Amino acid sequence: MTKTFYITTPIYYVNGDPHMGHAYTTIACDVMARFKRLDGYDVHFLTGTDEHGIKVLQAARDGGVDPQTFTDQVSQKFQDILPALNISNDDFIRTTSARHKKGAQVLWEAIAKSGNIYKGGYSGWYAVRDEAYYQEDETEIRADGKRYALSSGAECTWMEEESYFFKLSAWGDRLLEFYDKNPDFIGPESSKKEVISFVKGGLKDLSISRTTFDWGIPVPGDEKHVMYVWLDALSNYITALGYGSDDDSLFQKFWPAQFHAVGKEITRFHCIYWPAFLMAANIANPERVFANGWWIMEGQKMSKSLGNVVTPEDLINRYGVDGARYVLLRDLPFGNDGNFVHENAVNRLNSDMSNGFGNLAQRTLSMINKNCGGQVPTPGDLSIEDQALLIEVREELIHEMRKEFENFRFSAALEHFMKAVNHANMYVDRQAPWKLKKENPDRMATVLYVLAETVRALAIAIQPFVPASANKMLDQLAITEDARTFAHLDKAHALKAGTALPEPQGVFPRLEVQKAA
Repeated sequence: MTKTFYITTPIYYVNGDPHMGHAYTTIACDVMARFKRLDGYDVHFLTGTDEHGIKVLQAARDGGVDPQTFTDQVSQKFQDILPALNISNDDFIRTTSARHKKGAQVLWEAIAKSGNIYKGGYSGWYAVRDEAYYQEDETEIRADGKRYALSSGAECTWMEEESYFFKLSAWGDRLLEFYDKNPDFIGPESSKKEVISFVKGGLKDLSISRTTFDWGIPVPGDEKHVMYVWLDALSNYITALGYGSDDDSLFQKFWPAQFHAVGKEITRFHCIYWPAFLMAANIANPERVFANGWWIMEGQKMSKSLGNVVTPEDLINRYGVDGARYVLLRDLPFGNDGNFVHENAVNRLNSDMSNGFGNLAQRTLSMINKNCGGQVPTPGDLSIEDQALLIEVREELIHEMRKEFENFRFSAALEHFMKAVNHANMYVDRQAPWKLKKENPDRMATVLYVLAETVRALAIAIQPFVPASANKMLDQLAITEDARTFAHLDKAHALKAGTALPEPQGVFPRLEVQKAA
């Protein structure tokens, strides 16, 4: 039976345009989804947009349009970056869609049926930017006389309204027990400690409806209330699978999710509110929630005022699609904060892809083209060194990458890949096939066969990160599209001697450092 794997990005809030942080999280999830597909899993990969709440309503008013028109426009921008970055998502959910609204209301009803929702009144310090209420001791008054949330720096105003509440206070012990039984549920470790500390500090009941605005999903049976944006938004992970609809076959097949990727600023919502909502509705919890870090640009926080906000288009224009995908995941451990420096990114791409893997492939295929009639050469007996290299790239590499992927260590997986590339380049230098052409042509053919087979294995392994480039390389080895999964890495699927190969072409051009725009 084929194993399933369900992976989600956070759904992106449409009060602003896509930027580098959105691209980073989406690419990371795409790399994971591609890896799992190549490793034999039946994958469902979801992304989408979060379109309700007072922030969106205010942004629409500022733009002089109605909220639906505004969300249509901004959601489309998020949808447009997906093909531009070669993202292989299976679905795109919008919280203004009919399927989502119906499923979110069914979830509300399931929570209410369990006795975990009651009606009351609410007054407190509300941060529009965070769509969250804060206790007074979670805020501070600054020099301008205004009150701000300590955790996020968002401005808070006093708000009073009738509200439905979720009995979050009743779930503290059950959440702690769940974390204890599922130690890998929250990652990285810093986020896990923060969440557990917050829960141990005591949970208060959560306001889950609003009456001061109407841009949201109506509460079932009381339509003067709209659902709190976080209950609405979090339910996307199940509504996209058909939860609450006439056809919930995807929900039955793929839930619970194996991996929610989130920004660290929304870890609390995903690791406290979401599992409590699900448990109250008698729905299984996701297996893992992993928070990625934040990027700064050239040592400075990205902001419109500084003019250093990097868009997905900026990344593509500088590095190409595959180049952008590679550099975002190469050096920064997923879950850490990082400083993105253009010069470092160019140097990394040139070192790893152009001088490293690209050069290995280009000189291997060029030598075969010139010295072997443009065909896969016929190997003789393999030396111990030949065999060691082939074992490394066909067996050991994917084993090591698989272990790193289990813990979202994309940069560590790429370290293993580059280690294998470097070993292959050292093998070329030691074997010197250009000398063997005169001294021992049969040995030259064997060395070039081993190198071609090495390039094949490396190209298969690197596909999740640089899919278009890896596939160009596999095309040059005449590998059919149905023979590019990890199951094809083994000796049984090795290159066949005598196979005609096309004219070799460089795949990874060298880049020049440009000044930041």
